[in-house]
Parts: sequence; structure tokens; C-alpha cells
Amino acid sequence: MMPSDYHPVVVLPKDVVVLDLSGENTTRTDPMWTIGRYDEIRGIYNQPMFGGDRVVHLGIDIGGPVGTPVHAFKEGKIFAVGINPDNGDYGPTLITEHNVNGRAIWVLHGHLSWTSIKHHSVGDEVKSGDRIAQIGGSEENGGWPPHLHFQLSYVPPKSHDMRGVFTIEEAKNARLIHPDPRMVLGNIY
Repeated sequence: MMPSDYHPVVVLPKDVVVLDLSGENTTRTDPMWTIGRYDEIRGIYNQPMFGGDRVVHLGIDIGGPVGTPVHAFKEGKIFAVGINPDNGDYGPTLITEHNVNGRAIWVLHGHLSWTSIKHHSVGDEVKSGDRIAQIGGSEENGGWPPHLHFQLSYVPPKSHDMRGVFTIEEAKNARLIHPDPRMVLGNIY
């Protein structure tokens, strides 16, 4: 299947801004729609959990207003639901499992609203286009401006967490496990 065969994860308006998060002071303060790129070396990870050297982002961030619906890109099932509560972490997180081109793939949806995902149970089926979550606010999403962190993995996670930021050295191998999400999102930037 081609990315154009999948349902949009977030229905985006035409005026989406692609961010450059490689600088030191690149916080978003307005409600505009944004995209944060895959495989970008970012200068924004100053929380202790990143240790000062984890800077390579291997997901795509889709910024939008709190409450923006998040959809399943294709049929699959709920793999894990939980909260990653630390400052700088994902906050409420949903992981789904799908089959893409004959291969199992796990998808982390991070920085969500807890009320939008707490009803999910492991094993529940989802259909293409189902509303599975909503973007959460900074008070619950790890302290970030409202956005969806969307990350793929060829390896099943051990919980409702998946590392999304790596050291430059780790990123070489991590790219093999965490492919570019545009393979299902399409050319969103």
C-alpha cells in the first residue's frame, strides 16, 4: 500500500508550518498547526531524562490545538495504553499494532489527552479512520506545546513507552528499528 491509501492520522489544514527545531530556543507559543521533522537533531531537549546528549528525534510531531482528533491510519489493534508522567516525556500514550506491507509495525501516539484514551483496552480492534485519541494540553503531556508525537517501530515495545530521542551514535541503529513515519503519513513536509 502507498501512504495515499491510508487515512490521515490528523486532518491538517493547508497552512501547516514545518518547524526547524535544531536551535536552542525554538518553542512554539501560538496555536498554529505545525510539523516537527523526523531524524532531526534538536536543541530543545534540556530535561534531565535526555541526559544532555539525546538529541536525534525519530518520530514526527504534528502540532495542533488541544482536543484535535487523532485517527487510526489503518486497521489494527490496541497494543498498550498508559501515562509516561515525567517532565519532557509523552504523558498519556497509546500504542497500536498494524500490518504494513506484510510486516508488523507498532505505532506510538504520544502527548495525548488521558480522557480520550483511558477507555481503550489492550487487544481492542481499530478500523482505518477510527478516532482513537485527542491531542492533550501541556499540563498533562509532559509539559510540551500541544502536539502528537507519531513514531513507528518494527520491534514491539515492552510497555506503553518507546524511546523517541537518541544520541547521534544510537541513531544509526535506531533508524533501522524506527522508520520514517512518512511511510504511512505521506509527504506531510
